[in-house]
Parts: sequence; structure tokens; C-alpha cells
Amino acid sequence: MKHSLATLDGKAASSLLTAVSDITLLLDKSGRILDVSLGNPELSALDTKSWLGKQWVDTVTVESRDKIVLLLKERATKNARWRQVNHPVGTGQADFPMLYRTGGVGTQGLIVAMGRDLRAAAALQQKLLEAQQALEDDYARLRQVDTRYRLLFQTTAEAVIVADATSGVVSEANPAAAQLLGRSGKKVIGLALSELMSGPGSKMLQGLLDTVRATGRSEKVRITLGRGAGRREFTVSSSLFRQENIAHVLLRLAPVDLRPVLEKTTPPAQQLTQLMDRFPDGFVVTDPAGQIVAANNAFLDAAELGTFEQARGKSLDRWLGRSPVDVRVLLSNLQQHGVVRHFSSVLSGEFGASMDVEVSAVSALNAETPSLAFMLRDMRRVAGRDGARTPHLAAPVEQLTELIGRVSLKELVRESTDMIERLCIEAALELTGDNRASAAEMLGLSRQSLYIKLRRHGLGDLESGNEA
Repeated sequence: MKHSLATLDGKAASSLLTAVSDITLLLDKSGRILDVSLGNPELSALDTKSWLGKQWVDTVTVESRDKIVLLLKERATKNARWRQVNHPVGTGQADFPMLYRTGGVGTQGLIVAMGRDLRAAAALQQKLLEAQQALEDDYARLRQVDTRYRLLFQTTAEAVIVADATSGVVSEANPAAAQLLGRSGKKVIGLALSELMSGPGSKMLQGLLDTVRATGRSEKVRITLGRGAGRREFTVSSSLFRQENIAHVLLRLAPVDLRPVLEKTTPPAQQLTQLMDRFPDGFVVTDPAGQIVAANNAFLDAAELGTFEQARGKSLDRWLGRSPVDVRVLLSNLQQHGVVRHFSSVLSGEFGASMDVEVSAVSALNAETPSLAFMLRDMRRVAGRDGARTPHLAAPVEQLTELIGRVSLKELVRESTDMIERLCIEAALELTGDNRASAAEMLGLSRQSLYIKLRRHGLGDLESGNEA
């Protein structure tokens, strides 16, 4: 091969170097550029014509100059290596990456530097780095989510068990579940639900699992587990989810126990608390600020809560009231009068269900532990009784009916609007115990607007109303 290539003239050698390299530089032994040949027209952005007569080291970036020195030293050795150097292009533009290797030619000490364009490789490297960074960010987010999940799972007061949907073997159980079942956390994992939850309610539990496997969700049921002295009653709800193509069931357990307001109660008080816990109407006890400290099962069912821990310490107005005004009016009247009767409101559940309720409440602010008690009665159960407002509304409606045919529709609409406005104001004043500030807030009016409407309709004595 050496003898064959030795016959090539300068033109042929130049053509060969241009064909195998993106750029070819001819240098003297000091490293000064004598000639430049481009094999890749895309390198015209380097303005190589301006390189002629310059030192090669002056055409590269500062950090690449040491590499140029090494390339010039390696020209006559067998250990010559390809080295990456960067050429500056212009202000605000990325440097131009090139891969060079040098070799000596002729007897005059001339040097040939062959270069390859590394922009495509640099772009791929950049994409790889970006992909790796995105992957690391995703891993970091997943680790944060997993940490939050583990923290919530371990610290929540609600008992939660995760089991394989097919075999029923427990894969996860939080400390609350282990404590509730009277076992340590490690002893729960790996056991079958049938072994872990034995007793009279085991068949009902199996039916619950069959339902959730078939439909993906089940209703909350009350079951009895354990035998003898260890016999306890629970409410259990379950849902189905898939992870890594394996179906799992998530069980939420809550003991059906007393929730006394006071830490120490006498046997009669305990018996009363048990009865209230089984009462068909909702019963809630709060502190004077309206924070829940006790609630029976009827309230939890209406509020769509799995356990009492979800309500403990929360404000009652989260579930009770058409607006926060309702509870504020109740608290205000309890502080002033000590008792409230037949207060109409709405009880809303966590998942959107709502029902009209009638509230009766009493205060015990002078007790050792000041508290307020609320009885919430479902109005659907008392729909048949004579409503408080039905007779009051019948007469105005009858009067409007008699006006049809006697006055124009425009006058009839104006008359009915005034009548409805008057009835709403009267209802708000009645609900708030003639507290006009609360009534204005309930109606969405300013206090001044309410006074104007009171004067127009001739309602009440403006000097004697309760402004608090």
C-alpha cells in the first residue's frame, strides 16, 4: 500500500484527503495554516478563508489550545490520537466542535490536520443529557410521591389494608390496622384475610370482597370479627385497583365504638353515649368554636365519612350549612340563648350528596368542658308533618292567583317579586333571631340594602333590631 500511494501526485493526494475528511488543514512545522480544503460545504460558517496565515492555535477556543499543542507534537509519532477541539463562531452562538488528527508529509516538515464535523454527535449527546435529566427529574418526583404516600399511609389514624384480590393475602397494612386487629405490622403482612379476620362476620367480609372483585367498589358494611372477649364490630369499605397488572383490594376499617366527649365518664354517661351513637338522627358535639369533638354514625353516614377521625377537629360548617353563615348564626344564638330549635339547613357529604336537615342545638358553656351539641334531623322523614312555612306561604300565593285576569302580567310579576322578596327577608330574620347583620349576610346583601328593603316593605322596628 505504501508503494502504491507513493506514486500519487499532489492533486490526487489532496482529493483523497478532502474525500475522507470534512476539513483538511496544511500547516508548516510551527503550526501556521498554509492551506484549507473543505470536504463538507456546511463548514462554510467557520470562515476558513480568514484562517490562512494564522497560527492554528489562534483559531480555536481557549480551552482547546492545549489540545492543538498536543496534536502538533503527535504529528510524527505512531501514537497520534483524534482530539476534539472547538472553533468559535460568533457572539451568542455555540462553539463549533471538530475532531482532528495530524500527520507529517514530505521532507519539509509540513503537517496535515484532518478534521471531522462533530455537530451531529454533539446534538445527540445534548439530547441524551436532556433525556437523562428528564429521567432523573421523573425519578425524583416518583420518590417524592412514594415518600408522601408512605408517610400518609403510616401516620393516618384510619386503618387501611391492601391485599391481593385473587388470593386475599395481605401485602400492606398500616400501623393503625395492625393495632386495630391486635397484631404487630410485620405479623399482618403475608396472612390471608380469611385468617386475619375470622368470626361471625367472615362470610359477610367474603361477600364484600366478591362484590368489589366484580364491580370494583362496594358499599360500606358493618361486620363482627373475633370471638369471645376479642369480639369487635367494624364498618368496612373496599375498592379495587390494579398495579403492575395485578388486582388489589384496599380495605378501610373503622371500629364501631363510643366516642365520648370527656375522657372520664360515669357508666350512665357511657350508656347515654352508646345510645346516641346508635341514634337514627345525626348527633354532633363541638367545642365553642364549632370544632367537632364527637359525632355518631348517623352523622358520619350523612357526611359520607369512613371514620370519625376524618371529622375530628374539623369545623362543623365544612358539612353543615348552605353557607358558612348558617353555623355562625347557630353559634351566635347558642351563646346568647343557650338553645336553638327547628333551624332549617343543609347537610352536604364529602362526595356531593346533600339533604335538608332540621337542626336543634343546645350549649353547655358553663360545664367543666364547654361544648355544644347539635341534633340533625333528616327533613325527608318529617315531610308529612305540617311545615312551619306552608300556612305562611299559602295566603300570598292565593292572593296572587286572584289577581290573574285583573291586572297586567307586568304588574303581576312586579307584585310577585315584591312578595317573594318580603317572604325571603322575613325567613332570614326568623332564622337569625332578628339578627339583621347575619340576615343581610345570609341574603347576600349589604346591611344598608337590607335596611332600605325593610323600610320599603314595612318590616319590623328599625330601632329595635339586633345588630350584633
